[in-house]
Amino acid sequence: MNQRPNSSSSIFSPVVMAIIAAAVVVGIALGMGLSTSATSSPENVASRQYIDEMAPSSQICVQYGSSAVTMDARFFVTFNPFSVYVSRPKMQPGCVLRRTDWAILEQRNLLTSEQQRECKNNMNTFGFTGNLDSSPRIDCVYRNDSAGNLFLTQSGVNVPSE
Repeated sequence: MNQRPNSSSSIFSPVVMAIIAAAVVVGIALGMGLSTSATSSPENVASRQYIDEMAPSSQICVQYGSSAVTMDARFFVTFNPFSVYVSRPKMQPGCVLRRTDWAILEQRNLLTSEQQRECKNNMNTFGFTGNLDSSPRIDCVYRNDSAGNLFLTQSGVNVPSE
């Protein structure tokens, strides 16, 4: 005698569906709770918004460029024996201006004509640390896209081309 399976023994019974729905709701609630409890501090930079807020002259930076994290480090190379030494990097908020917006630095007399000419000849732009109103450090910076963004690769083992 063939018996048809009872509908209550199906994998999609109302009890199983209720358990799955409850697990999804609890998972979403936990995820939202954990993501909103993340704190932004110098020890835990959790968002681009925090970096934008900490940029020097932040209103000018966001309007005329892009906020950045700058790293100052010194490298020492010895030749006998050959070795490379790196100092501990100093990380601080910075800003990279768009090439079309150098006028903001010119208006404040923060660039010499020699600095502008040299940077423009190499097709670069300027970056700075420190507030523009009180002795910022301004450098001609070179864009380097050859390294690529390894956060976008899934394996993380791609070797950038030179």
